Amino acid sequence: NDPAVDGILLQLPLPDGLDSDQALEQIPPHKDVDGLHPYNAGRLAQGNPTFIPATPLGVLELLRREQIDPTGQRAVVVGRSRLVGRPVSLLLLQNHATVTIAHSHTIDLPAITRTADILIAATGKRGLITGEHVKSGAIVLDVGITRDPETGKLTGDVDRASVDPVAGALTPVPGGVGPMTVAMLLVNTYRAYRQHLGEG
Repeated sequence: NDPAVDGILLQLPLPDGLDSDQALEQIPPHKDVDGLHPYNAGRLAQGNPTFIPATPLGVLELLRREQIDPTGQRAVVVGRSRLVGRPVSLLLLQNHATVTIAHSHTIDLPAITRTADILIAATGKRGLITGEHVKSGAIVLDVGITRDPETGKLTGDVDRASVDPVAGALTPVPGGVGPMTVAMLLVNTYRAYRQHLGEG
């Protein structure tokens, strides 16, 4: 409740023994700059103005800056987390895409992902999406991030070597959606500051 603090971000996942739901509920919704408080998540689901989680907001901003209009596009989101999968699906729906949500347990995943004009991979399962999953010319946004146990390097959900020749565009990991997440956190924090001043 400190008036000198305009935005609060809870870095997830929390250590074992701490309940992330309870922790998120302690953040005042008007200071929840990652949009994960149940109040903000509900407003997003209803299509009402709210703080939008930074990574999904970054995905939409990347599409906007590349002049890729989701309207009428078939989007497949592989991942159903509250951090990325669910909110990015809602944002795509609100931007008039036809959205399918899949996950790592979806039966015949390649048959579903090959229908996508826009494919968003957000499972945290290294190399889950290969060239066989991607329709020629599709826009592929790799949001997943894991550390390769052999090399220690950060890697995404997408097997870049097999997807790059097929995709129309592919975001890198690292250096793709991650920097957009940071930028959108700053946008949300500035918005919280403006609201605190009564300007937003």
